Amino acid sequence: MSEQADLSGVIDRLRANLQGAGIPIVEDDLQGLVDKGFLSTVLSAEATLRSYASDLLPDYLGAWGEGEAALPSYNEGTPRPSSTIERAAGYPSLAETAERVRRREVSPVELTEAALARIAERDPLLNAFQVVLADEARAMARQAEAEIAAGNYRGPLHGIPIAVKDLFAMAGTVTTAGSKILADNRTDFDSAVVERLKSAGAVIPGKTKMSEFAYAGSSINAHYGPTRNPWNIEHDTGGSSSGSGAAVADGMVFGALGSDTGGSIRMPGALCGIVGLKPTYGRNSLHGAVTLSWSLDHCGPMTRTVEDAAIMQAILAGYDAHDPRTRRVPVPDYMAALGRGVHGLRIGVLRDDGSDQPLATDEVLAAWKEGLKALASAGAELIELDLPEINDLRPLNSCILAGEATAYHEPMLRVRYQDFGEFPRQRLISSYAYGPNVGVRGQQARGELRHKLNRVFDQVDLLSTPTMPYAAPLLATMTRNTWFTGPFNALGWPAITVPVGLGAERLPLALQLVGRPWDEATVMSAAAVVEADGPWPGGKP
Repeated sequence: MSEQADLSGVIDRLRANLQGAGIPIVEDDLQGLVDKGFLSTVLSAEATLRSYASDLLPDYLGAWGEGEAALPSYNEGTPRPSSTIERAAGYPSLAETAERVRRREVSPVELTEAALARIAERDPLLNAFQVVLADEARAMARQAEAEIAAGNYRGPLHGIPIAVKDLFAMAGTVTTAGSKILADNRTDFDSAVVERLKSAGAVIPGKTKMSEFAYAGSSINAHYGPTRNPWNIEHDTGGSSSGSGAAVADGMVFGALGSDTGGSIRMPGALCGIVGLKPTYGRNSLHGAVTLSWSLDHCGPMTRTVEDAAIMQAILAGYDAHDPRTRRVPVPDYMAALGRGVHGLRIGVLRDDGSDQPLATDEVLAAWKEGLKALASAGAELIELDLPEINDLRPLNSCILAGEATAYHEPMLRVRYQDFGEFPRQRLISSYAYGPNVGVRGQQARGELRHKLNRVFDQVDLLSTPTMPYAAPLLATMTRNTWFTGPFNALGWPAITVPVGLGAERLPLALQLVGRPWDEATVMSAAAVVEADGPWPGGKP
């Protein structure tokens, strides 16, 4: 059967399923999702699933995190010199600023006023903040200053300005998730991660912009506009944690919360030249976050240095009785891990991803290899690996995401169809083109792939890929943004992006490191070596 005939059959199925769900059938949207390639993703996913047996145990019935993670064994190195932090950051790091706050050399009020002034100056250009909470931030800063003066220092986030992606509930504020539909969604409670930030004494100056309902790999947003990249305002930040990436890179805040379903922490991290950590699935609570995909969503920190990410992750991590996805797995000492080095560590270097395409552009490959050289020079062993299964994980991640996102949004699609922006609306309705049983079949294939790929850790301790196949594309454009990020959402493995250079157009390039489940510590210890000794020139956008 020809691809055109396949496509025609899928469109017929799409129409029937939309009608059965009580969702309007709009011809312009049907043509739009064809033009955007959404139905090609459906065909690719279904072709992939046909190669997997139908009697497999679905992934959601498998064990996940019941045992304590076994850490790799390798020799400890020496801690990074502190001077490398300044080179990597461009702006003062969270870690060094926290120490100055602790010693009372700078006050939370001063930091907050500086952050608010920077936001007022730069946000009209970059469009990073959905809402600025100036009065609330000043009150938090005054409280932090009084507590520290009284000797009640809570730790390294105390009095530090940290932004929150507008996906996470924060008491007394509206959480839009980048949508018109939730424009009046004012909550009287904090999401779990916001609660943890507040308990640590962080100051929250605002909530950051994002692509609508987090369902885009770029900053595209029909309601609130795209977010510009601080390194070149004609280029995109990536999505969906667009505002968080820009705000951290541009020195507005010291760190920010992001969410990651197909790469939405790591893509803006890579394109904006900052660090973005997607921890293990179930490590950080998502209670109080607007859902995109229950089995793919992750929450994590976005910062200017690896050390800053470790500080934030230590606060965010841990079991939460309100979120059954979290697990009672011990949280490691992330800060102690940063000094371990990588001597004796085995790092798998992706050679073949099964796509029959070049892994990335020449400049991305060159920067990635320079980052890998830093690891080798520090004593790591680089081992080239062929992992063609990654190319199966790509449509599989899209397939699982489509089903779960549509299950969440179907009631709103019925009654507020036109209130969705064009891109997420067409992407959501494309999921009705999948055939029957695809949801369970996707979980079966994921279970087999997880079992097969877990064996890679018999050969290596970490895996490395480029984070993105290219530097930042033009503003609000979509290409293969989730190419190297989405597969590790499907697996739930921890992954980090760290900058490793500037391309010809002075746009950041990045390296991704991926670890075994629950071992964010090793991921960050290796990223710290890349940051300290790799090719990233640092500096400000």
